[in-house]
Amino acid sequence: MKTWFITGGTPGGFGSAYADAALERGDNVVLTARRPELLREWAVPHGDRVLVLPLDVTDTQRIEDAVTAAEARFGGIDVLVNNAGRGWYGSVEGMTDDAVRRTFELNFFAVVAVLRAVLPGMRARQSGWIVNMSSVAGLRGVTGFGYYSATKFALEGLTEVLREEVAPLGIRVLAVEPGAFRTRAYAGFADEPVAETVDAYRPLVESVRDFMITQDGNQPGDPVRAVRAVIEALDEEEPPRNLVLGGAGYDAVVERLDATLAGIRAREAVSRGVDFPASG
Repeated sequence: MKTWFITGGTPGGFGSAYADAALERGDNVVLTARRPELLREWAVPHGDRVLVLPLDVTDTQRIEDAVTAAEARFGGIDVLVNNAGRGWYGSVEGMTDDAVRRTFELNFFAVVAVLRAVLPGMRARQSGWIVNMSSVAGLRGVTGFGYYSATKFALEGLTEVLREEVAPLGIRVLAVEPGAFRTRAYAGFADEPVAETVDAYRPLVESVRDFMITQDGNQPGDPVRAVRAVIEALDEEEPPRNLVLGGAGYDAVVERLDATLAGIRAREAVSRGVDFPASG
């Protein structure tokens, strides 16, 4: 029996899908959320195997308290799912400074804080899994979501290095890159006015918002199937380093990475030509 610590436990999202899948396996679940009252009815049938905790992942002290409570209840954390996050939109030039900072605080620095709170216990036990929920936007930037994409690119880089650092300690790390999935991620766009400070980009940003509103509830990805795919990957003898989820997301990532690699290879002579000439 393993214990899962999952952030971003909004009903209908990836967090709750991970929780349900872990419980089906017979594992224990610590599910955190900004509004834990929304999870109380869900938690009742599972009894002592579930611990629901209030958590704002941008509050470092509350992270420490939640991890301490989880370890006290279940003896340790075996699987960490860094799922909390949000996709603010706006142009690179015109997004407000406050929105940029909030995006990085939630999507990047909060992940760092949770990692630092959970890793000591995993290091002590010489085992553990870390699942960082990134995005297709972390492998190819999405127009209108420049700073969201930047946070996910940062998370990809962090995850890659972390994977190498903790591997000798018995800890494994997976980056998951979903495309568009039928969660409540798009649900709030209709209630938020466009906060664009540069008029030249307003038509672009408004079209992005309109698209998200139209797509809400129509996204092709099934979060339940996605989580099953992640768990199957964790159980593999040779687990992947990355897992792109969703057909459209897969196509977009492969197209972008193929184009990037082709461009790099086309300039191989330029890349090599700037080294000092070989002596002798």
